[in-house]
Amino acid sequence: MRSITIDLKPPFVTEDAPKHTLVMGVINVTPDSFSDGGDHFDTHVAVSSSLKMLSDGADIIDVGGESTRPGSEPLDRAEELRRAVPVIEGIVRQQPGAVISVDTRRRRVAEQAIKAGATVINDVSGFRDDPSMVDLAREAGSGVIVMHMLGKPKTMQQDISYRSFPGDIIVFFEERTRYLEDAGIDPGKIVIDPGIGFGKSYDQNLILINQLGAFSSLGKPILVGASRKAFIGKILGEPKASARDMGTMATVAASVLRGASIVRIHDVRSAVQICRVADAIVRERVEP
Repeated sequence: MRSITIDLKPPFVTEDAPKHTLVMGVINVTPDSFSDGGDHFDTHVAVSSSLKMLSDGADIIDVGGESTRPGSEPLDRAEELRRAVPVIEGIVRQQPGAVISVDTRRRRVAEQAIKAGATVINDVSGFRDDPSMVDLAREAGSGVIVMHMLGKPKTMQQDISYRSFPGDIIVFFEERTRYLEDAGIDPGKIVIDPGIGFGKSYDQNLILINQLGAFSSLGKPILVGASRKAFIGKILGEPKASARDMGTMATVAASVLRGASIVRIHDVRSAVQICRVADAIVRERVEP
């Protein structure tokens, strides 16, 4: 199997390089996200937390102003802009070399985020909600993260049905990556995210992690975002999302061993150590 890893400068993907799983720190500038809602709602706190994540070893900071937890309602665009953009500006002001992705489904938000310093667009709708996002990504030369979601955040956990699992998701990514590339997106700037918890049952989330290698045929880096999610709480009998970090680290190690290129995480410090050791196991060498 060929090795695929991420390069944070173009091209987004390099082949046959030493494996280095990237750690993406989560900054939700929201009052109602499932795990850290309200923790980073204040701009200064969000910027400070982002800088701490970077000092702890985060490779990417993912800033989002809209909660997409199960059952959530769409957010007004102006409010999403008000929440997310000042945080990106604040991070770049204090650490100009930081790599920032913007977690949004709207072109206008992504456009302002890119002007503020973001270089990656992370779209949970898979660039379906606002097709003009593709034009923006092409024009800006941004990296793109394409996530699979069944339906919309408000309804995605209400009627979970697949003809083939994870086959349907592989077909989805085949179509989406072909669409993006035909629209002029550099193939080396596309990352795929199977969408843990976005229209999947608890057991299906486990299948996605355990069978992550099934997505390697797509030839794209794979992002796994399992941090603190409900299936971990179900396994551990832990209703409090913020108390699921130890369980989350098991998903990080498993994801790296199954071929993940990026893990999206709340507890950056622990994840960096987990990834470093798991990467060494994958390459069967202590040194990179």
